[in-house]
Amino acid sequence: MSRSSADARLARRHRAEKRFRACGVAAIFSALLILTVLFGSILIGGSGAFFRSEVRLEIFIDPEVVDPSGDRSDESLRLGDYQGLMKSRLREMFPDVSGRKQKRALYQLVSMGASYALRDRVVEDPTLVGGSLSIQLPLADDADLYVKGRVSKELAESDRRLLDVQIAWLDELVEAGLVEVVFNPDFLTSGDSREPELAGIGGALAGSAMTLLVTLLLCFPLGVASAVYLEEFAPESRWTDLVEININNLAAVPSVIFGVLGLAIFLGLMGLPRSIPLVGGLVLAIRTLPIIIISARAALAAVPPSIREAAMGIGASPLQIVGHHVLPVAMPGILTGTIIGMAQALGETAPLLMIGMVAFVVDIPTSLDAPSTVLPVQIYLWADAPERAFVEKTSGAIIILLGFLISMNGLAVWLRQRFEQRL
Repeated sequence: MSRSSADARLARRHRAEKRFRACGVAAIFSALLILTVLFGSILIGGSGAFFRSEVRLEIFIDPEVVDPSGDRSDESLRLGDYQGLMKSRLREMFPDVSGRKQKRALYQLVSMGASYALRDRVVEDPTLVGGSLSIQLPLADDADLYVKGRVSKELAESDRRLLDVQIAWLDELVEAGLVEVVFNPDFLTSGDSREPELAGIGGALAGSAMTLLVTLLLCFPLGVASAVYLEEFAPESRWTDLVEININNLAAVPSVIFGVLGLAIFLGLMGLPRSIPLVGGLVLAIRTLPIIIISARAALAAVPPSIREAAMGIGASPLQIVGHHVLPVAMPGILTGTIIGMAQALGETAPLLMIGMVAFVVDIPTSLDAPSTVLPVQIYLWADAPERAFVEKTSGAIIILLGFLISMNGLAVWLRQRFEQRL
């Protein structure tokens, strides 16, 4: 082969290598661009869920309206017509409003739950009865979207839910400095609601936490014990091979199958209630257990044989070798696989839908047998809601879910590095 032909072949190889590198860089750049667009759209669309528009009203707390019995007791104050007080104040602010239709349109600017906020404030401080109270109350969902700029007045009236006259009233309130966009703590602390401006993810967060707690308490000890037995003590036999094959197959089974299994066993056979964290945790434990076993076995197999040989050389028993030497070295990989498995369980929706955790739950669950939902199912419910305001609620809940998933994966990386440095 002549030198010129060899140089030509070498040049072609170099060009092919450059093209391959360019394709790799382009693929990474494209993936990052797609992720940036996806996360950016979610952040832009969901940022409004963490804020809400409120209107400041100066309301006279009429004793005859809010205290029917006149004894200032909690029972009496809770029976007051606070909705009537709000409506009366709105009519005073807009005296030109007349007719039942216009009055109804005016009242629809303020959230239906605003009267409960006013009631709670009066019940908390009965001395307010008989005086004027300046209080900020949440606007209704459509009015809130308009104040945040999500609804344009340039649209035809038939293309939006707000009437022209309602937009004019809102503009008056904004110009008077009575409307303000503030942080919405209820989105993180309250339960679900039919009214978008009142809906929150507090109940879903509590349900997810309790469900994952049950999953972790079942999966971690069983998964690690199974992995230790299969990797360190189980003899090589057809039975062991069959168990290993089934574990690998279970890790690849669609999650909805585990939901059907939970529906048949935990609900049908055992008679456990629907939509409770205990059943959800049991189903997710079955789903996550094969993942933890596989990751734990991989971590145990990665331990250098010299550690086992050194422990054996000083007279350690097989149990001492595993408990005192092998497990501590393999623990970073075991914890990493466990956290990743739990993060996957946090994002599961299909198996929980099968066991009925799709219920509309207003109260925040306080026990493992209380009706509840989880964050992915809450996102599913809001995404199917017809109100436009639930769109930003859905994106806001996705932001929270992504935050938890990223945090859990970051914790897995941190724990792995921390244990590796210590060991």
